Amino acid sequence: MSLFTIIFIAVLAAKILMEVWLEQRHSRYVQSHRSAVPGYFSHAISLASHQKAADYTVAKIRLGHFEVLYGTLFFLFWTLGGGLDALDSFWHAQTESPVWMGLGFLLTFMLIVTLLDLPFEIYRTFVLEAKFGFNRTSVGLFLLDFFKQMLLMVLISAPLMALILWLMDSTGGWWWLLAWGLWSSVMLAMMWVYPTLIAPLFNKFQPLEEGELKDRIEALLERCGFSSQGLFVMDGSKRSGHGNAYFTGMGNAKRIVFFDTLIEKLTPEETEAVLAHELGHFKCHHIKKRIFTALFGLLIAFAILGFLGSKLWFYNGLGVLLPSNHVLLVLFMLAVPLFSFWLSPLSAMVSRAHEFEADRYATLHSDGKALASALVKLYEDNASTLTPDPLYSAWHDSHPPAYIRISAIETRLKEKPHG
Repeated sequence: MSLFTIIFIAVLAAKILMEVWLEQRHSRYVQSHRSAVPGYFSHAISLASHQKAADYTVAKIRLGHFEVLYGTLFFLFWTLGGGLDALDSFWHAQTESPVWMGLGFLLTFMLIVTLLDLPFEIYRTFVLEAKFGFNRTSVGLFLLDFFKQMLLMVLISAPLMALILWLMDSTGGWWWLLAWGLWSSVMLAMMWVYPTLIAPLFNKFQPLEEGELKDRIEALLERCGFSSQGLFVMDGSKRSGHGNAYFTGMGNAKRIVFFDTLIEKLTPEETEAVLAHELGHFKCHHIKKRIFTALFGLLIAFAILGFLGSKLWFYNGLGVLLPSNHVLLVLFMLAVPLFSFWLSPLSAMVSRAHEFEADRYATLHSDGKALASALVKLYEDNASTLTPDPLYSAWHDSHPPAYIRISAIETRLKEKPHG
């Protein structure tokens, strides 16, 4: 057994143990606070809603335990178990073209992984989400969505992967830099394409109706100096009872979208405050920072790929006998989460800081009390636990815990007359 194999197994085991330990802490903490609504929220959230959120959280954790075990077994099958080697041998027998061989290998791998994940998607949608009253997806709609996603995966991924494989095979030692440029360009282009071409394949987007809400939103946009290509309501209710609002696209393609479930649950004043929070992400340059971070992360990833491409120990240490460009891509994709997992607390910390900044922006440009009441409603309607384990939350949660977040809003409201 090689040194890299030992390191690989040790990191995998450490990741699994840490995941399970954090989840068990979280489950115990949530259950230990299930019997009473935290005093801060007792005036706004019923005990039944609080207990529903606790049970929903614990149910998701239990499903997560099975997913970790299931995923680990197939992870080991693909690597040390020889799964990738067997798939590579199959495609070597089909064609001698490195690009066609690699494309077939990658698409087959993606198809198999998607099908292996399908049972969990089915259970999550039709059992877990349905049990807690969130699922509104029919079997027919689920299947239609699945086939649309598969078709898009092929139409978008296949040309991109073929070009990257060609670059790897034809452009020498600096292929990774060219591949990074190609991947980054496609990623940025998708931000323009998604709102107008892809999202409408899955949902209907209707212009926001005239009335108090639209008047409020347009006044908010004018105060914030934000221009968009329109205000839209999305029929999120045909799939789920969860509510949300977001803006999407870049440049002239920006559009603001409200889930119909959100508009049903919040007052116009609260909806305005939620949108002000989303605008805060834009005005505080969080979107640009996230794009830059993603592009920089991709650059580092492709540079590491360029380094590992000629290292036989990397392939052999992960159970692959013959080096190849397409196997390199899959091995790297499988290995990266093992190491990036340990950066999760840093990522979560940055994300929570952005949420605080966006909340502050919202209190300056809308009614902060309405933002706080909207968040309480969303926590209740989405069955988000009010009592997450602090360590689990610090590791995983991109948003601050409810009490801390709303306390920060109220502190800002007290300071607002003087600042």
